[in-house]
Amino acid sequence: MVQLTALTQEVLTAILKSIDEGIHVVNIDGKTIFYNEVAARHDGMEVNEVLGKHLFEAFPSLTKESSTLLKVIKSGKPIFNQTQEYVNLHGSRIDTINTTLPIFVGEEIIGAVEIAKDYSRMKILSERLLDLQRGLNKTGRKKTTRQVNYTLNDLKTIHPLFLKLKDEARKLAKSDSPILVYGESGTGKELFVQGIHHESLRTNGAFIAQNCAAIPETLLESILFGTSKGSYTGAVDRKGLFELADGGTLFLDELHTMPIELQAKLLRVLEDGMVRRVGSSENILVNVRVIAAMNVHPSKALQNQNLRSDLYYRLNVFTFSLLPLRERKEDILFLTEYFLKEFNKKLHKNIHQLDPELELFLEEYPWPGNVRELKHTLEYMMNVCEGSSLTCTDLPFMLQQQRPVIKKVENKECMSLRKNIDDLEKRLIIDAMNQCNGNVKHAAKLLEIPRQTLQYKLKKVAIECAE
Repeated sequence: MVQLTALTQEVLTAILKSIDEGIHVVNIDGKTIFYNEVAARHDGMEVNEVLGKHLFEAFPSLTKESSTLLKVIKSGKPIFNQTQEYVNLHGSRIDTINTTLPIFVGEEIIGAVEIAKDYSRMKILSERLLDLQRGLNKTGRKKTTRQVNYTLNDLKTIHPLFLKLKDEARKLAKSDSPILVYGESGTGKELFVQGIHHESLRTNGAFIAQNCAAIPETLLESILFGTSKGSYTGAVDRKGLFELADGGTLFLDELHTMPIELQAKLLRVLEDGMVRRVGSSENILVNVRVIAAMNVHPSKALQNQNLRSDLYYRLNVFTFSLLPLRERKEDILFLTEYFLKEFNKKLHKNIHQLDPELELFLEEYPWPGNVRELKHTLEYMMNVCEGSSLTCTDLPFMLQQQRPVIKKVENKECMSLRKNIDDLEKRLIIDAMNQCNGNVKHAAKLLEIPRQTLQYKLKKVAIECAE
């Protein structure tokens, strides 16, 4: 039994030593019982300087209140992704991000284990991205800072409310006030924001986008506001995204994932236009228009305390809500036709028709992934289709499974109703075109629909007319 225990301990030790993250284990008294080479490198120590010693002996700057290992032993609750700054035995300042877990045997806590990542190294890597951004700007401001690939014209729609929203965006783009954009994933928020920048007076300035959820919380502050030399190990003076976007637009996506404390700092920048680098006491004036976006409704983000109310009211000068695809059904077949043309050209195909059953499915499917899902679905179908017309058999497997559900709902609602509505719509269009002598603009006004909508419907029912 003793041999098995020793062997088990030897195997466990070998496994822990091979992990490419710092592992530090202490017993209930705070004495180190395991400490791997990676942790030693992070801490600027030798393994034998820590192993077998109490935490305070190896790291004299720690206290019961600041040590995450001792906190976890006391509370019995894990701590995830918390930054920790301390001074090692040699007087060097260390920055790490730690996940610390209690160790239980049965119901009794016997110690704690800490998995640490080198925070200084992560910061340096993030700053290299900023250096690259800054380096690009130096090569030619006019050429490189206008990083906009889309305009509002690229946001395709025939939906009356969406068309009105685009017109409003063009008008408000000239202002320097902040903007808040809400829309489900896949509705085209970044495309919409790029379009606003393109229409603005800052069109020749920088457009910088940052997804707040894509960067660890502990690094986001230095990414946004920059760093001052000496603020942490290896830190140098570096501009943040606010300084890099000076004279242009900074787009902050998924704002609700930004830590509440950092939202307060963002609010101060919006109020006075001053940024302060991490570790610095100097304020720097910047001229930046902030556009923020969320895929969670603002009221829900406020209710869940993911968004500060004062920041929301400051951003809420101009607010745009992008409709999900399921609420603008006339756009489904309109966008389908647009994407068919795009993929025909890209894939060297000649597919211009939809099977009626597929057309019905596309209109009835709720599209939870919105325009992005529709586009990717059609791209898949165009790749696998071997004929000249798309059918339901070309749908991706996951959507194939949705067909019986959609069909069941259609039968319940009575298919004849849809047919009668289509026939009535066709007759009204024909009557309007006859009354207006084929003038699409006048007929659209008579029918009280946008001209683009009528043009699409004319094509659908194959009515030949001349403007």
